[in-house]
Amino acid sequence: MSQLPKLITILGPTASGKTGVAVRLAEKLDAEIISADSRQVYRRMNLGTGKDLEEYVVNGKNIPHHLIDIVEPGTKYNVFQYQQDFLKAYEKINERNKRIIVCGGSGLYLESILRSYRLSPVPQNPELRQSLEGKTLEELTKLLATYKTLHNTTDVDTPARAIRAIEIAEHNARHPLPEREFPELTSYNIGIQVDRETRRQRITARLKKRLDEGMLDEIKQLLQEGIPAEDLIYYGLEYKYLTLHVIGQLTFEEMFSQLEIAIHQFAKRQMTWFRGMERRGIEIHWMKPEEVMKQEFIEELSF
Repeated sequence: MSQLPKLITILGPTASGKTGVAVRLAEKLDAEIISADSRQVYRRMNLGTGKDLEEYVVNGKNIPHHLIDIVEPGTKYNVFQYQQDFLKAYEKINERNKRIIVCGGSGLYLESILRSYRLSPVPQNPELRQSLEGKTLEELTKLLATYKTLHNTTDVDTPARAIRAIEIAEHNARHPLPEREFPELTSYNIGIQVDRETRRQRITARLKKRLDEGMLDEIKQLLQEGIPAEDLIYYGLEYKYLTLHVIGQLTFEEMFSQLEIAIHQFAKRQMTWFRGMERRGIEIHWMKPEEVMKQEFIEELSF
């Protein structure tokens, strides 16, 4: 590392242990963490999004973290809003002259800041939505792939999310984007390396643990608050399958089996996205958690 970056990015698939690594590293470097997770922005959606907020305490010290619990459930948060919120957090941390660690697994959110995407807010297109209504997720995903604009198919696991992605692609195809406004950032990127079988075991164990901790009660509470079931299903993965179980469309066994498979598939898609990031010019240093935490490596990252 010839030039020390102020920004360090920790990325990896779900259940890779990236949050724990980022938090321990932040404690060593006196850094603050900015989350890059498309679901952890939602308040009261804790177990299903895997916030693991207790991990942000190291040796009795609270590690400052940002872009977690910033919007209400039911909100359709997107990458454009993420960029704006990221910049606000980034500038405030810079003012405190602290190091910044970005941590997450949402590929498009990560790439939007590492490659300084030019983005604009995209309004809903009722006519397009009507024309896509009734198409299967497979049909929508194939249609999405026909657009030249980059898309995060990692998170497109429900028809509603696929339709929104197509809506954005269609808008961007017809409306030239303004000149780049997002700054160029220098980041040292670390990918948390975990073998496939270990990852699979962790995913299954973590799913069982979160169900034991009350993940179903979390879904029921959100529904009782008046969050529509279709909004929770829109968020995909845990929220999709647990909601389908709560409203009686899946048995517990069906829910668990289908969700477990979906999370494994999601982790695989995340890795595919990260490899794509590398092909698109983002250098990622793949390391095991214990390698990141070696004192000599931490000293390299230090000022």
